[in-house]
Amino acid sequence: MNEHASRLGSFTLLDREDAAHEFAPERGASAVRGAKDSEAKVRQAVIMAGGKGTRLHPYSAVFPKPLMPLGDMPILELLLRRLKAAGVCDVIVAVNHLGHLIETYFGDGSNLGMRIRYSNESKPLGTAGALGNMLDMLDENFFLANGDLLTTMDLSRMAQTHLADDADASVGIFERENKIDFGLIEFDHTNRLCAYREKPVTKYYVSMGIYVLRREAIRQHVRDVDYLDMPTLLVQMKDRDTNVMCFRDDCVWLDIGRPDDFALAQQMFEQNRNIFLGQPECGAPL
Repeated sequence: MNEHASRLGSFTLLDREDAAHEFAPERGASAVRGAKDSEAKVRQAVIMAGGKGTRLHPYSAVFPKPLMPLGDMPILELLLRRLKAAGVCDVIVAVNHLGHLIETYFGDGSNLGMRIRYSNESKPLGTAGALGNMLDMLDENFFLANGDLLTTMDLSRMAQTHLADDADASVGIFERENKIDFGLIEFDHTNRLCAYREKPVTKYYVSMGIYVLRREAIRQHVRDVDYLDMPTLLVQMKDRDTNVMCFRDDCVWLDIGRPDDFALAQQMFEQNRNIFLGQPECGAPL
């Protein structure tokens, strides 16, 4: 059992947003500030679905990566359903590579009980750069996610924490492990042995490709740019002393661009398709 599968026993899927968790993941001191904050919602999401998915070639030559199937359902549909369960009803999908297939499949979103609009990129602008073309369409706070995101993260709590912390940007992060399959040797300038560590494991945090952003905090950074990726945007914001927060949750996160993760996702979906789904809060039932 790998690091992802081992997390499945640490939580239960909730029937309602206010149901009690079986676990108590670490939270910031300001994550809960009374009833007013607990009712706060982020109602809009921007989905980046324009990438070519080169790591999934040759499959992505026929299907855009967000339409890669997990069982009988595209990855992007799972993400949309999870966002809907968190209260999102308005979605903007940025498309480029094979974007017409995404538009044909999801249409206006009415089948999911959501409103879906599309932003066509004539050239790659980067995840952050694409936001410059849609500033007038954005809510005050909104989710931004990669179109191939596959996670069980509590997106509702992420949004609530973002608002409670008065954050300008919140970054979803996940702890991964890197195991070296060899004995690691350390030595000094005279070639004298300093340390010998057998198959060490290094833990580190990575970005999951899910964010909550405040429109006015990013406006000056994303207007009139040729290309801007998220690491550059977030570092620019940090350097200007804006409030950039990290959010972590006891959840499953899989990178479907990695064959092992994609195979595990297929297995998990077959065993329990509800693991990546949630309960709706607006519109038609899931």
